[in-house]
Amino acid sequence: MGSSQPVDPVHTPPPAPPARDHFGTLAVHAGAPHDAVTGAVIEPISLSTTFQQTGLGKPVGEYEYSRSSNPNRDNFEKAIASLEHAKYALAFSSGSATTAIVLQSLAQGSHVVSVSDVYGGTHRYFTQVAHAHNVKVTFTSAIEDDISDLIRPETKLIWIESPSNPTLKLVDIRRVVTQAHEHGILVVVDNTFLSPYIQNPINHGADIVVHSVTKYINGHSDVVMGAAAFNRDDLRKKLAFLQNAIGAVPSAFDCWLAHRGVKTLHLRAERASTNAQAIAEHLEQSEYVVKGGVNYPGLDSHPHRAVAIKQHLNGLGGGMLSFRIQGGHAAAERFCQTTRIFTLAESLGGIESLVEVPSAMTHAGIPQDQRESIGVYDDLIRVSCGIEDVRDLLVDVQNALEIAVVGSKVGNGVGNSH
Repeated sequence: MGSSQPVDPVHTPPPAPPARDHFGTLAVHAGAPHDAVTGAVIEPISLSTTFQQTGLGKPVGEYEYSRSSNPNRDNFEKAIASLEHAKYALAFSSGSATTAIVLQSLAQGSHVVSVSDVYGGTHRYFTQVAHAHNVKVTFTSAIEDDISDLIRPETKLIWIESPSNPTLKLVDIRRVVTQAHEHGILVVVDNTFLSPYIQNPINHGADIVVHSVTKYINGHSDVVMGAAAFNRDDLRKKLAFLQNAIGAVPSAFDCWLAHRGVKTLHLRAERASTNAQAIAEHLEQSEYVVKGGVNYPGLDSHPHRAVAIKQHLNGLGGGMLSFRIQGGHAAAERFCQTTRIFTLAESLGGIESLVEVPSAMTHAGIPQDQRESIGVYDDLIRVSCGIEDVRDLLVDVQNALEIAVVGSKVGNGVGNSH
């Protein structure tokens, strides 16, 4: 029998904090309770738009109307919050809607500092929509060095993409956060290009992390969604109000699909990264590529490789890369029309490999001089590596390079129907 001596409460060690599961376990189980009625291990899709009330303002459960909240959306948001090491997450109808909600949370007359190299849709909102509610945006290509000079009394937000789209520049998040927080300024990081598997900006001090869920989180090119994750209660109150008031919410079915995609995120992101690493190394040695023209954070030659080692899981470079091809825009177009496995299409982060020319597609809305000032030249090709066998991808890239640069015409029996 044990001792009957009383335990000294002063010297009793505190209970250990609950163990945090690793990413792969969280990806499968976070926000995924088994159905209490049937025992189903995969949640049902709740398509009902409204929910019964037993009295005036007294719903049966916690749901009243699906614009305000829905079981599938709630579960998906819990999963994203868990994976981004955040207290809260909110889902939106698209990545662009997420950007809009964050910007509309600012008071009129606010000022934003943003990296120059951002997704074309983000640039479009910043330059053509934000001014409608008198929010002004200043762009910089060296935010770590310029931030102190660009901050004004009305500056309320710093916007970072890391890696940036499409030149894969990295930003030292902690360095920017340290300067911004000295002035009480929020820092937002668009983490779409890496996913929560490879990078968690909140760990480096970011206030809000945004995603185009359409990309790596969903991962199957069949859902358009966005999400934001954060810790602060005041941000939860403000952004949730706008989510409901504006109504830019995803459907229950899309939330269910995206949550299904989350469960394999770690497997897909790891494979996409190893594929991209192999392709980037191959391109760096190719005579058909402009010397020094490969942009990939996994390469030792990348100017921000030290940042990748510090911020990315195991220094992974992610599944995205871009490169400048010899032969100009015509060669870039031929390359994209000649690949057999890589599909010529916009978007990224799916199980299939994609290829595009940003100057004519995703970033076509940005004036040429502004594009080129951030490295988006007409010969730049953006690549999203999928999860196919890397041997086949390498053969496809090499064949397309040879055909594109030599100048063979598409339509002579070489190429595909993508």
